Amino acid sequence: MAKKKKQPAQQQSAKSEALTLKDQLNGDVLEKLKLAKKDLVAKEQAAQGEREAKLAFERKQREKNKSFEELLNEYGDKGSKFNS
Repeated sequence: MAKKKKQPAQQQSAKSEALTLKDQLNGDVLEKLKLAKKDLVAKEQAAQGEREAKLAFERKQREKNKSFEELLNEYGDKGSKFNS
């Protein structure tokens, strides 16, 4: 008799394992999770854009604050666009 009791328990666990998380959640909870995911993705994209803008600004500030000697060392004898 012990074997007969174990078999139904195994079948029930196999059925519950076959159900996916989507099947177990109701529609409202699933929609809330999808909205939360969209919000997180949007926030991450905004943060990435802000980081890129900040780096570009800092790069411009460093370039702007270079001394004549630093500029001469960086660009050297490349000449100008008017020299042929």
